[in-house]
Amino acid sequence: MTAILETKDLAIAFGGHTAVDHISVQITEKKFTSIIGPNGAGKTTLFNLLSGQLSPTNGQILYKDQDITKLSTTKRTRLGIGRSFQITNVFPNLTVLENVRLAVQSQAKVRYQMLAHFKYYKQFEVRAMELLERVFLDTKADLRAVNLAHGEKRKLEMAMLLALDTEVLLLDEPTAGMSLEEVPAIIEVIKKIKEEEDRTIVLIEHKIDMIMDLSDEVLVLFHGELLAKGTPEEIIENETVQSAYLGGMYDEQLA
Repeated sequence: MTAILETKDLAIAFGGHTAVDHISVQITEKKFTSIIGPNGAGKTTLFNLLSGQLSPTNGQILYKDQDITKLSTTKRTRLGIGRSFQITNVFPNLTVLENVRLAVQSQAKVRYQMLAHFKYYKQFEVRAMELLERVFLDTKADLRAVNLAHGEKRKLEMAMLLALDTEVLLLDEPTAGMSLEEVPAIIEVIKKIKEEEDRTIVLIEHKIDMIMDLSDEVLVLFHGELLAKGTPEEIIENETVQSAYLGGMYDEQLA
């Protein structure tokens, strides 16, 4: 299997605290990789390093064998790495369609032109509607984003990520803040992306059932270190993982 994203001895420290502790790992191309670990394990910090929000104090990040360690978030996105956040990141006063259309235009490197005829943007709207259909939001295209439910905003953010044509999707707790009723819908969207899109997906999530259902590979972080890597089945059976992270809390789920 080919690695599309790789870290080599990656580390970052804040004062005397090492949040990510010399992690070397390969993310397999076109696979679904999940990252789990207790609060404070370094999951989001690792995402911030991969996406460019933070710069490491040690080590390298490679994308398709290219060193991207010092590249900005914007440059990484242009290369093909897109990231969603725990908090939705949409334009609340624009319509659902306009949010995605702007993302499509951005990917096409076309800026808004005030005097341009509306038909000039038709090709971008068509693409935007296709993406809204993929995330089951096409019926909400004319609503302002501020009027969407929280789960729907996460779907919209997903459509905007897809519009950027990124090869790697970094999904940071996409179900965070959702009601129990909203969670199945976003899981369905992620499953659809996995089945229909030719992309590599890296997920942070606390819902173990979701992790085990969707993942091809699972990484387990503990105190900033890579504790284990394997298939969901291998992680379930890993006694070190169970004692260090899962413990009695998940014993019944993982039995």
